[in-house]
Amino acid sequence: MKIITLNANGIRSAQRKGFYQWMQKQDADVVCIQEIKAQVDQLDKRILSPPGYFGFFNAAGKKGYSGVALYTRRKPDRIVQKLGWKQADMEGRFLQADFGKLSVVSIYLPSGSSGAERQAIKFDFMNRFMPILKKMRRQRRNYIICGDWNIAHKKIDLKNWRGNQKNSGFLPEERAWMDELFDIVGMVDTFRVVNQQEDQYTWWSNRGQAWAKNVGWRIDYQIVSPDLRDKVTNSEIYKDRRFSDHAPLIIEYNIPF
Repeated sequence: MKIITLNANGIRSAQRKGFYQWMQKQDADVVCIQEIKAQVDQLDKRILSPPGYFGFFNAAGKKGYSGVALYTRRKPDRIVQKLGWKQADMEGRFLQADFGKLSVVSIYLPSGSSGAERQAIKFDFMNRFMPILKKMRRQRRNYIICGDWNIAHKKIDLKNWRGNQKNSGFLPEERAWMDELFDIVGMVDTFRVVNQQEDQYTWWSNRGQAWAKNVGWRIDYQIVSPDLRDKVTNSEIYKDRRFSDHAPLIIEYNIPF
């Protein structure tokens, strides 16, 4: 099973940059997209239903903002779009597809970088989402939760960690939240199962020469139930072409689909 996740920073922008032609060549089973920045009625057929895929969308109420999508070769048994509180559901931050005992999620956690108000919303999201993650862990079903979590977990996960310890995305409270998710709840960061190297990033600021100098952050993840740890066979951050300010994260699993 091959899964791709990408924060598209605008799904129509990614389309213009060739994302869908590239996607067709990847032979992925599931593709998760975040920050679609579009309403469904604004999307053409090539985005709504790429050849060989079922497409599902959860757009934000606000036009040109947030929203997630999910493409799958196999028709899901069930689709879930709601997390259960107004702020998150209004912003289109969650989309889950169920296939038997496996669930694949496209998730987009809020950013707090624009100021204190959005950081408070991010903390509220994290506080509300953790009990859901704990419930997922307890269920007799496996989860693959893909997306932009807007948090770099450890020092290895961003280039300038010293200068970012007071910035959203690398705050002590955010990192402790990730510690709880991995060390106490028991969920697994699939990328680090097979790749412990430094300088592995999925997002680069548009300021300065961040992309050229690889001054980035690893904030996009595929996080899985512990039973799937040993099923991870390969990971890749695709950087040969740019479709967004994020790079596609590709994980392969030894799971029948």
